[in-house]
Amino acid sequence: MELKLFFKQAFPNVSDMEDKIDIVFKHKVYPKGTILLRPEKFSTICYFVEKGLLRTYFINDGKDKTQNFFDENSFCGSIPSVFSNKPANFGIEVLEETNIMEFDYKVFQLNFMEITGTKEFENHVFMNVINENAERLLGTHTKSALERYNFMLEKYPKILLRAKLGHIASYLEITPQTLSVIRGL
Repeated sequence: MELKLFFKQAFPNVSDMEDKIDIVFKHKVYPKGTILLRPEKFSTICYFVEKGLLRTYFINDGKDKTQNFFDENSFCGSIPSVFSNKPANFGIEVLEETNIMEFDYKVFQLNFMEITGTKEFENHVFMNVINENAERLLGTHTKSALERYNFMLEKYPKILLRAKLGHIASYLEITPQTLSVIRGL
């Protein structure tokens, strides 16, 4: 979905926001395997995925662990960098050719501060991030591997065709062997 259409659907009463979208947001296409952000690096760049798939990941004891997936109509960025001037605690990788609307959060704020609906936009994005992280954390501690797998398939129906099984297994916090068993059920 295009960003302008997303804004129209999410914020039908905000008419003056569209004019500045072209100024602040830059369309980019990234090939599979591109690293948009490395763990422990600083960035105020945020992304809206129009088409494609990203993943956030971190390195723990030398192992790459998938934190989350971001598919169409998702916003992705480093909250620690954007809001706390701290390095990102995760990296962002492109998992398939991806069309993105990219923006620097500080430039967004400068251009959108006085536009009606900006706070609603920010609240919408932040609430999605908070809900997603809370849901994922709770699921990790309260759901079985099979329940987490089924929940993932509800949320990302085509993820098995789009991401490596190793990324999926680490996202589910299971081994690739356990994922293979679950898929065979």
